[in-house]
Amino acid sequence: MAVIQITSNDTWQIQADGHPLRGTLQVPGDKSISHRALMLGAMAEGTTHIAGLLVGEDTCSTAACFRALGAEISDLNATAVTVQGLGMGHLQEPADVLNAGNSGTTMRLLLGVLAAQTGRFFAITGDASLRSRPMARVVTPLLQMGAQIWGRQHHSRAPLAVLGQPLEPITYYSPIASAQVKSALLLAALHTEGTTIIREPHRSRDHSERMLQAFGACLSVDEATCTVSLEGPAVLKGQTVIVPGDISSAAFWLVAASLLPGSELLLTNVGVNPTRTGILDVLWAMGAEITLENERLVTGEPVADLRIRSARLQGTRIGGELIPRLIDEIPILAVAAACAEGVTEIRDAAELRVKESDRLKAVATELQKMGAKVTELSDGLDIQGGVPLQGTHLETYGDHRMAMSLAIAALNATGTSHIHNASAAAVSYPEFVTTLQQIA
Repeated sequence: MAVIQITSNDTWQIQADGHPLRGTLQVPGDKSISHRALMLGAMAEGTTHIAGLLVGEDTCSTAACFRALGAEISDLNATAVTVQGLGMGHLQEPADVLNAGNSGTTMRLLLGVLAAQTGRFFAITGDASLRSRPMARVVTPLLQMGAQIWGRQHHSRAPLAVLGQPLEPITYYSPIASAQVKSALLLAALHTEGTTIIREPHRSRDHSERMLQAFGACLSVDEATCTVSLEGPAVLKGQTVIVPGDISSAAFWLVAASLLPGSELLLTNVGVNPTRTGILDVLWAMGAEITLENERLVTGEPVADLRIRSARLQGTRIGGELIPRLIDEIPILAVAAACAEGVTEIRDAAELRVKESDRLKAVATELQKMGAKVTELSDGLDIQGGVPLQGTHLETYGDHRMAMSLAIAALNATGTSHIHNASAAAVSYPEFVTTLQQIA
């Protein structure tokens, strides 16, 4: 059995022995859907009931911000959370600065909400990582709608101040496919008289559109032109939301079971929204043996059980319109590529440089430490697979997805790996290392 220890200095120590992974797992609730359920519940009239919520540091940040804005939100848990909404336009001016922690989703979406709360003043900040991340992509179109937002570096970095204003609808052609940009504008448009239109170069994840329609917003989608239109102002009604398992969390087990010979895992109740399943398309292209079972719809979101058996993976090319559908999964796909046969090319992924860490640089640096042949490019990576990995001392850069990706790399390395600052995984998957210990 693999030896996996947590040391007192926030380090995972992993000594692998090639033991196969077997079992049935339930991954945490989808982080994107959890954020949105809390937000829309707080703005809706009546009570929203949420089952399957992800209880991670990011969603706790969202809940704390909306509590400070006056919403009543019960203690967060994965079983049953209730949100007593305030109704549209009735969020309260908080007595203190709102803190989004490490959560870019919280800050960017909240900017759209706050910008439309007429006559109220808000300030929002985050941790050191979040304060370094770009907010202009959201602030710029909100300013076009008439928002008043101030911040560092020409209003592009937190801390940010917002004075709520009556907003005007716009037609916005987003230069990037970003669910956060699109969602921030849709949340602002909920309070705006008229039709707001957002067009993207490629489809980004559509959880906001699905949930807004379920809560009662008048919204239409043109998939052919990647366009979303919302007619405001809206009246949202509290709903019951069942959050499926997060495919971004499932991705670590999809790759781990594919790589370790003799492995077979069943991941139950995983969201398979087509705007999120790029990870499946890439792994299938690499030769992975993954099947979808018990496919169904749960509160408007497609869900399935995923069965993974080990397989010999081959290199592939990842780029173009696939990228918005798997942007969070590229670190773990890089691990798969390092262990596959042949070359994997990753392109059009410059967005990874402004995540919780510069993920292109982080992935290249840490996999190179393990002996992998990785070339860092401005917008991607070239990875020559099939080079045996060696255990060593590895750094997460405070990035939850780096921590978990490196753990899977360590399972496929000889010797012992020491993954430092590993508690970052709690941002999206607090039980990750416990689950790894159980199945490895």
